[in-house]
Amino acid sequence: MKVLKVIIPILVIAALLLFLFSTYTVAENQYACVKRFSKVVNVKDTAGLAFKTPFVDSIQYIPKDYQFYDVPQSDVLTSDKKAMVVDIFVVWRINDPLTFIRTIGRISEMEERIDAAVYSVSKNLIGTIEQAKLISESETILHSDEDGETENETIKRPRGELNTKIMEEVKKQLSVYGVEIKDVKIKRLDLPVENEQAVYNRMISERKQIAERYRAEGENEAQKIRNEVDKQKGIILSEAKAQAEQLKAEGESEYMRIIAESYTGEDKAEFYRFVRALDALKNSMKGEKTVILPGDSEIAKILSGKNLK
Repeated sequence: MKVLKVIIPILVIAALLLFLFSTYTVAENQYACVKRFSKVVNVKDTAGLAFKTPFVDSIQYIPKDYQFYDVPQSDVLTSDKKAMVVDIFVVWRINDPLTFIRTIGRISEMEERIDAAVYSVSKNLIGTIEQAKLISESETILHSDEDGETENETIKRPRGELNTKIMEEVKKQLSVYGVEIKDVKIKRLDLPVENEQAVYNRMISERKQIAERYRAEGENEAQKIRNEVDKQKGIILSEAKAQAEQLKAEGESEYMRIIAESYTGEDKAEFYRFVRALDALKNSMKGEKTVILPGDSEIAKILSGKNLK
């Protein structure tokens, strides 16, 4: 009985140890690779409890979900031999754990392979594009269709095309390692710090030249408009003056005709002489109190009443 009391606990403990060393758990976001003497014999990709050969098999866990890797920024040259700084990130995951274990085995090693592939591909592709085209982004332009309606059209600039080409090439190079490249994006493509100020100064100078050209063209157009306005003004004033002179001449002609009709005949002529004599008397007495007149003048006759009937 004493022997049984000793053996039974030992057997229970041994059974528990055997169970612990024979089982392993897999999380939702993990692959569990079962290795036997450093060789992968099984890959468990479903979550839960699983069994292995105790003391012989070992388990290596690798992530199943997407990984974000920020590639260190690097210097590249454009096709016109101008330096640029490129900063890229990659979203990837392991989709074939058996191939991944056999070819790479570690996440850190995979990141080094991603780093090398991205740098090589981006360097080669950026080297085929001019700096000015790389700096520009997509833009929207307006154009009219056949019916005359205005539509928006987006022109895809080299930056977006470059992202697509880099991702396709990196995906092709890394697919042999059992990984899936979800996305590759340039998050920063800029000038080296030492070149920024020189480029900015050149851009400012170019914009000033463009502004001066626009101002000169605008002033030229404004002068043309002013000259045309002055010309039209001269023509209008000349025509107005000519028309005014014509109307004045016609008025004077009409005035003379009316005067001539008004004083035709002896009675009208005598009345005319009488009115003229009154006008002359009025003008001659301005500022004077004494007027000396000959006795036979019309004014003297008017004043003496001899000319009144």
